[in-house]
Amino acid sequence: MRTVLVCAAQAPFITGGAEILVQELRDALAHRGFRVDVANVPFKWYPVSEIVRQALAWRLLDVTESNGTPVDLVIPTKFPTYLVKHPRKVAWLFHQHREAYDLYGTPYCSFRDTPEDEQVRDAIHTMDQAALSECHEIFTISRNVADRLSRYNHLPGTPVYPPPHHLGRYECREYGDFLFYAGRLDRLKRLDLAIDAMQRVKSGARLKIAGSGPLAEELRKQIVGLGVEDRVELLGFVSADALVELYARCRAAYYAPLNEDYGYVTVEAFLSKKPVVTTTDAGGPLEFVTDGETGLVADPTPESVADAIDRLWALPSARLADMGEAGRARVADITWERVVDALTASLA
Repeated sequence: MRTVLVCAAQAPFITGGAEILVQELRDALAHRGFRVDVANVPFKWYPVSEIVRQALAWRLLDVTESNGTPVDLVIPTKFPTYLVKHPRKVAWLFHQHREAYDLYGTPYCSFRDTPEDEQVRDAIHTMDQAALSECHEIFTISRNVADRLSRYNHLPGTPVYPPPHHLGRYECREYGDFLFYAGRLDRLKRLDLAIDAMQRVKSGARLKIAGSGPLAEELRKQIVGLGVEDRVELLGFVSADALVELYARCRAAYYAPLNEDYGYVTVEAFLSKKPVVTTTDAGGPLEFVTDGETGLVADPTPESVADAIDRLWALPSARLADMGEAGRARVADITWERVVDALTASLA
């Protein structure tokens, strides 16, 4: 039995898409007959001055089994797990530390314009270049992540898309009267843009938002401040059954983050045969959403998003169904079999 160690990093008491993805990868590998475990080391991205010290902990780890037997394969996932040392290291890159790359200099970055923070950023670039260059192969969860890797580190990455959590359960029951978002409520998801757009829509569209996160109270205040309580509903965390039901009954999904790595919402919506409203700078969703074919792509302004929503609401159910079918066909080959085949091919 071949042994595989998945390398993960998690901020204490925070569980998101990356953490769930690691567990599902572990289960998929075990299902295929590998002896698999997860090495999970706590990591926080703040304060900036501590990032390098925390990251270097991965360089010191002994990833052999407790009896000294070597592990056949290690699969690092996101920064800084790929600093781990192993002769057969195959990365499945979720993302690098984006604040040191594409988010640097934006309002979403915690790095300050100081010599100390610039030194940390340079160190991250150096560590990434060295550690990722050691990989036997680099796979990424999307073309967008691969493109960033190529642009900043001049390293190749092969996209291998992960399936969503409830694969096999998604269905379409109707094209209802609401737009749906599911996921973490944080600033990069730009739900404030959607709420602002809902003040401008002329159709009877409503927006339901499922999920929790640090931005919940701020979004609640925005909804009240704009007077759209009758159009926008914060559902909080919902169960798996409720999530699948909401996808099954929504008219379309909304997903317009800033340069997203991948994003399950698009794939979940397409498997539910629903079109997606996104924006020209959304990143990962644009690998699946084609304007007018599988959804609508708006400029990242409240006015443009509102116009896209109104145009979607003007379409007959038959046209929505055509877009939904096209979306489903586009993601039909995203399976755990393809993921495991790619990541373990070097063991053949």
